[in-house]
Amino acid sequence: MSGGNEFRFFLSCDINLPVTFRVENLEGALPAKHSPNSEIDHTADERQSELFVECSLYIDGAPFGLPTRTSKHAEEIKLESAGPPYCWNELITLSTKYRDLTAHSQLALTVWDVSCGKEEGLIGGATILLFSGKKQLKTGKQKLRLWQGKEADGSFPTTTPGKVPKHERGELERLEKLMNKYERGQIQRIDWLDRLAFNAMDKVKERESNKAGNSHLYLVVDFCSFEHRVVFQESGANFLPPPIVSTNELVIVWDPEVGKINPSEHKQLKLARSLTRGIIDKDLKPSITERKSIQRILKYPPTRFLSGDERQLLWKFRFSLMSEKRALTKFLRCVEWSDVQEAKQALELMGRWETIDVCDALELLSPVFEKEEVRAYAVSVLERADDEELQCYLLQLVQALRFERSDKSRLCQFLVQRSLRNIELASFLRWYVAVELYDPAFAKRYYFTYEILEENMMKLASGVNGNDDGFKLWQSLVRQTELTAQLCSIMRDVRNVRGNTQKKIEKLRQLLSGLLSELTYFEEPIRSPLSPGILITGLEPAESSIFKSALHPLRLTFRTASGGSCKIIFKKGDDIRQDQLVVQMVSLMDRLLKAENLDLCLTPYKVLATGQDEGMLEFIPSRSLAQILSEHRSIISYLQKFHPDEHGPFGITATCLDTFIKSCAGYSVITYILGIGDRHLDNLLLRDDGRLFHVDFGFILGRDPKPFPPPMKLCKEMVEAMGGTESQYYTRFKTYCCEAYNILRKSSNLILNLFHLMAGSNIPDIASDPEKGILKLQEKFNLDLDDEACIHFFQGLITDSVNALFPQMVETIHRWAQYWR
Repeated sequence: MSGGNEFRFFLSCDINLPVTFRVENLEGALPAKHSPNSEIDHTADERQSELFVECSLYIDGAPFGLPTRTSKHAEEIKLESAGPPYCWNELITLSTKYRDLTAHSQLALTVWDVSCGKEEGLIGGATILLFSGKKQLKTGKQKLRLWQGKEADGSFPTTTPGKVPKHERGELERLEKLMNKYERGQIQRIDWLDRLAFNAMDKVKERESNKAGNSHLYLVVDFCSFEHRVVFQESGANFLPPPIVSTNELVIVWDPEVGKINPSEHKQLKLARSLTRGIIDKDLKPSITERKSIQRILKYPPTRFLSGDERQLLWKFRFSLMSEKRALTKFLRCVEWSDVQEAKQALELMGRWETIDVCDALELLSPVFEKEEVRAYAVSVLERADDEELQCYLLQLVQALRFERSDKSRLCQFLVQRSLRNIELASFLRWYVAVELYDPAFAKRYYFTYEILEENMMKLASGVNGNDDGFKLWQSLVRQTELTAQLCSIMRDVRNVRGNTQKKIEKLRQLLSGLLSELTYFEEPIRSPLSPGILITGLEPAESSIFKSALHPLRLTFRTASGGSCKIIFKKGDDIRQDQLVVQMVSLMDRLLKAENLDLCLTPYKVLATGQDEGMLEFIPSRSLAQILSEHRSIISYLQKFHPDEHGPFGITATCLDTFIKSCAGYSVITYILGIGDRHLDNLLLRDDGRLFHVDFGFILGRDPKPFPPPMKLCKEMVEAMGGTESQYYTRFKTYCCEAYNILRKSSNLILNLFHLMAGSNIPDIASDPEKGILKLQEKFNLDLDDEACIHFFQGLITDSVNALFPQMVETIHRWAQYWR
């Protein structure tokens, strides 16, 4: 269709947003309460009604997720038939996303009065389908008639429909339907005519409300609206694309063969790959030109697709490439897996191929490779990795379970078996899997993995893993979850305290010393979720505090079984899975740099998401650059306080300055590669020994809320601490940067493979557009340049960042915002 008749829409399976709606108000008179007292008492009771709405989502007649409630309102609100409606105007956001809904998803809404006794508390309920009969998502205001004295029934079909039956609909219902269209912009606005219409509608409402016997209660909810209509479509279902339309309105052309395989090309390909050619191909050797082409293809990043000619070239010389381990992943991309004979030959060759590296095995676990035998081969290669290396990739391997064809996959069994030998692996595997249970699309698969881990660990005998038997080991992990649940409860109590941060800190310490004193000394030691090798025995109330922040994160000090202490930060209300990924990458890059004898004094502090909106972070004693510059005027003055040396550079020890320069170089390179955004002086921290590090990674892969961000965060004050752009220390900084950049470029395939495995995760900056994000990451490595060209390129980036003066103005604005927070 074209012109004014064009129908634009979104598919529900493409909307990766949580279901959101607003509970507005209750219209009508509440039923009278039965009271033995006089009429005066009855009126007083009515004024003290405290109502709330319970919202539950049902999918195909079954409850889905936990119910959500509105807040209870103050007692002074009057509920009279002629008075204003009872108003909540509260936004409700469910954990379920629009893409997970079915055509028969419905919302069950029940109104309760908590001022009544248990039996009298129910006011009424109603149910509404989220999609209309035309499979379109309902939007705008919906007025639901409550079934008084009944809870909302989520079964399908429901016994408590909120829709007014057709034979009972009058003028008021017709006008309200039109008003809904008007508010959604589907009816043209004409001011003078609208005012007349609204006056007439008010009179109709007043007349209807004054009718005798009109005792109905109505609940008004407002559903979220989108730019275009939303049409229901199941995830993964095939959708016929619209026909290709010419710009000429008189000619509409639809070629049914668009996107289909060309029969002649397919026939030629089959002949070239026929099994009879296998005898000839065994002795084929590529020419000099062909060898150059093959070497060029083998250097391609794992994200690049191969053309038809490139696939054919690799297939033709498959036998001569078997000694080249880098070629296996590229060869497997060439196979036509729908051809049984060709697939059989490819699997046979894979078994005889030179064994690939762990990095390439990760590529074979990506969603590109669906063949079970190929994925099983990848797992067999991973078995060669030690526990330390496996832990570096564990987060991504748990995500790779999404791409397996069955719940009981070889990868699942491998992860469980390796975890039984190492309690740290078991602890992290359990947490990574537990967080994924919130994803309805894969909850069943991850629950199966969780059960297998629990079942196998409980069977462990004493002495297999330390001195404890399997039951005690599992219980030590379960107590971690109990601890985080108690910390969430503490955060709720602390947030409800009115007053400044100091009052909240006093409440925290009061709780830890009083009602929750069992947290001060645990009955049995608990394995620290961040470092499972460390046993914690209790909290230190006097050393626990709260950060001055909107979410009021807790800073907790735990005693350890060895007599020491460990400090953590506990956050609730913030999704830290993205921080967890970034810090994991910092830790991995630190490992890669050290393997090349380059220690850049990085601080890969530990981060663990324990839920969708909660988690723990290791607390590193440090101060923000903003605070340091405010109190000491310069970074050097601050470092002189801890490492003075009259004969050293700038009055500090040479070791301290070198540590600072190295850490600046390391994080400059890493933040550039990962596209870390929203960098300001409050999330750049400095330790007493001169190590600089970054925190708070809410924007990655090129996203940044600030306009015109520099390629890397290298502020003027940091350069001044190195002696300025003309000093030898600044030159040393640039040397460290270029060296680190070229080292990390060598491992670009590993980093790209790890991000590719995260493509199915719910991490915001990846989930929004996984393909685009990974391509941005690939672009940062400049794989088409050699090492020397990259040195010139990166030095240019550093110069551009130092000369970028505009972000300094934004920095000042950010400081003002922090000051007035």
